[in-house]
Amino acid sequence: MVASYEPHFGEETPLSGVAGSGTIFFSHCNLRCVFCQNHEISHGGAGVEVESSQLAAMMISLQKQGCHNINLVTPSHVVPQILAALVLACERGLTIPLVYNSSGYDSVETLRLLDGVVDIYMPDFKFIDPHSSKKFCVAADYPDIARPAIAEMFRQVGDLELDSQGLAIRGLLVRHLVMPGGLQEAEEIFGFLAGLSSSMYVNVMGQYHPCFHAGDYPPLDRPLAPEDFKRARQVARERGLYRLEEGGMERLLARILAEK
Repeated sequence: MVASYEPHFGEETPLSGVAGSGTIFFSHCNLRCVFCQNHEISHGGAGVEVESSQLAAMMISLQKQGCHNINLVTPSHVVPQILAALVLACERGLTIPLVYNSSGYDSVETLRLLDGVVDIYMPDFKFIDPHSSKKFCVAADYPDIARPAIAEMFRQVGDLELDSQGLAIRGLLVRHLVMPGGLQEAEEIFGFLAGLSSSMYVNVMGQYHPCFHAGDYPPLDRPLAPEDFKRARQVARERGLYRLEEGGMERLLARILAEK
């Protein structure tokens, strides 16, 4: 099931470029995050059922619109359907990079089937404390799944490579949404990523605000303080990461802090 497909200009700079990332949002998700901002899609299953040929046509349409890549959002539970559609899309001339945009809750067995298929992996690394992931994602094993999954992604594609225009062509890009009260976990996550490679491209995300059922789960019932976001980026650098995404949210929060 697909919720939407369109050029998206709010992704990381190397993906969005000037023409947008060709996002295909799949319905449902293999996590149950209580703070999901897209809960109508991930929990509610909003979307329409499509055949392989229709999914392939979406990919070709996005390429014809000039998108820099095909960005598969929450693909973990529909990998067989994606592979079937890719055969048809490639026969019809699909050539732009393929982005696997997941929660990080991916089995290594499945990822190995994608070796040589996916050009760019873009997982989240949400939590490293099983108590947090059990409470907020109903998945106590999330850290034990995410660590080897991200390591496998890195084994396949390595550090993020950019072309002469600054567009991603291959490699790993990891997202971490900084959560209220989550600086300790952020530090551990950054340490793990730096252990894989100090050249890891990381998006330290600071836009957290309470969504869905987050109001019932302190401390997620409050927005992230700008000071905590600033500290999280400092911690990332202290742990050895230097390729950090510099997006609009980062510039906005930097302006807020400067005005205080």
